[in-house]
Parts: sequence; structure tokens; C-alpha cells
Amino acid sequence: MSPRRRTVAPHFVRPSGVTSTPTTPERGGRREDAVLERILEIVEGKGLLKEIRIIGDDCAVLPPLVGETLVSTDVCVYGVHLDETLFSVDDLGYKAMTSAISDIAAMGGRVRGALVGVAAPAGTDLELLHQGVARAAELTGCPVVGGDLTSAPHLAVTVTVLGECPSGGAIRRSGAAGGDTLLVTGPLGRAAAGLRRARDGASGQDELVLAQRHPWPRLAEGQAARGARVSAMMDLSDGLALDLDRLARASGVGVEIDNVPVAEGATPEEAWSGGEDYELLIATPEPDRLAMIFADRGLRPPLRIGRCVDDAMVRRRDGRTFTGEGFQHSW
Repeated sequence: MSPRRRTVAPHFVRPSGVTSTPTTPERGGRREDAVLERILEIVEGKGLLKEIRIIGDDCAVLPPLVGETLVSTDVCVYGVHLDETLFSVDDLGYKAMTSAISDIAAMGGRVRGALVGVAAPAGTDLELLHQGVARAAELTGCPVVGGDLTSAPHLAVTVTVLGECPSGGAIRRSGAAGGDTLLVTGPLGRAAAGLRRARDGASGQDELVLAQRHPWPRLAEGQAARGARVSAMMDLSDGLALDLDRLARASGVGVEIDNVPVAEGATPEEAWSGGEDYELLIATPEPDRLAMIFADRGLRPPLRIGRCVDDAMVRRRDGRTFTGEGFQHSW
């Protein structure tokens, strides 16, 4: 059972009849209604599709989604998923949105809207946080259509994204087969290198630091891969080694890797197990078809890294056995 908390209106709704009035000390004791009004002003219209109707009630109203409905939820905790000593709360808002949207990209889907839940301690700059959310919504075309706000000892942002794709078209990680070529949508290690550089004092505008602060979900690439009828796909959030193992286990295949593309400025280890690149890992029996569709859509060509094999026990990189390495939560 969830702990008791105050009930508040969704972020994207102009509050009416809200009974609780928690205050935000950093804003001079403004009532909750005023805070929510300001949040609404920040996110309203960002990435908004014309067919979505936002109403002054408890919910937003969307027309029926087309084909299969995709739903994904991600939680970003300040200090766990983003170093609070290096990055601001607007970076957390941005990253929470784009990392959740990446899950829709990994299925080959189109985003339709997001719900944003914020648990925050007193003193949190909620306006700055939602400026990051709004920026991500605008850039990705994913409107914020609702959410929730509550007090908590630690800052966490939960984003639930709704998406759609044609019936039977969602690409799962479980469809790879022996003989499939494995590819990624870009060189790896940029986000891990950016975190290292930020800790060494690099500017927040450094290209690699931006990859850590503001990851980009590969929506266009995911839809192109779906159009190419690839076998399996997933996003690389926790490092290539670990996510390769996940795809192989889900598909019941082994993998042999002979090329790990390393981003400029990153180390081979950062490319292999650093994580948070949010590039897509793709398995396909027709790599030439995939390359042709990417080129036709003006996308950079996917990079071959190896192949799937029938023996599900095989995990080899350059002829040597590897184990899944990468970021995992501990409990």
C-alpha cells in the first residue's frame, strides 16, 4: 500500500477545487494552486499535438491511439541517475523525459504524450525542473498531458510515456535469430565520457558533457528500423555489454562481437560498459535493407558490431568470452 500523501491536481490541469495547500518555502509560501499554475505555464503547448484536448478537469483527453499502444515508465532520482553535485534540476527534468521516451523509440514507436510525477523535498526549484521537462517535450514532440506532485525527502521524477505503432509492428528484444547481424545507431561511450569530463571540471556545454546531461532518444532511427522489419531492438541505457546479454537472453541466441565503435573522446571501456548513450541496438537478417532505409530517411548509417549465433550460451568479444557488465541498481 502506498504511503498517505496529499492529493493534488495533475500538472497539466488548471486546478479547481483542490483542497490541500502545501507550500514551497523557496517561493515565500505560495499556495499549491499558484505553483501548479506556473508549472502549467511552463509546459503548456510544448510538443503539443493539435488532436490532443487539454481540459480543466482531472484528465487530458486523447483520441484513440493507432495500432498497438506502447506504455513505458521510468524513474529518475537526483543523485542516482544524475549527479546532483554537477548537474542542475532542469537537467534532471530533461533527462527523465528523454530516457523514458527512448523506450518508445526502442520499440519503433511514435510518442503521443507523457505524464510527469514529481516527488520533491522542500526548497526544490520546481519551475526550473519543469523548464527541463518542457524543453524535452518541445524537442521530441511529446506533450506533457498530466502528472502529479508530492513532497518527499529526496527528489525523483517519474515519467510515463504513451506511444503507438502499427498493429503487429512493435519491435521487441526477443526476436533475434542466429545469423542476424548486430548493429548500433551510433558510436558509444559519449555519456560516460561526459560524466568523467564533468567531474574533471569541463563546461556543461562541452559536447560530451551534453551527452550526459541531455541524452537524445532515437525516435527517427527506431521508426526507420521498424520500417526495415528488423528482428529485435532495444535502447542502450545500461551499457553495450549488459544490454547485449539482455537481448541475447530474451531471444535465446548467443552473440559474437568483433567491433565496438568508440565515440571520439571516449575510452573503449566507456563504450563497452559506460551506459546512458540511448543509441539503439538492432538485430536484423537484412543489414543492407536497414542501411538503405536509414539513408533514404537522411539518417546516419547504423554501425555493424557483430552477429547472433544459434548457441545461446555464447558471449564472445574478439574471440574471448565476456559477461554482462554495466550499470545495475542494488537493493
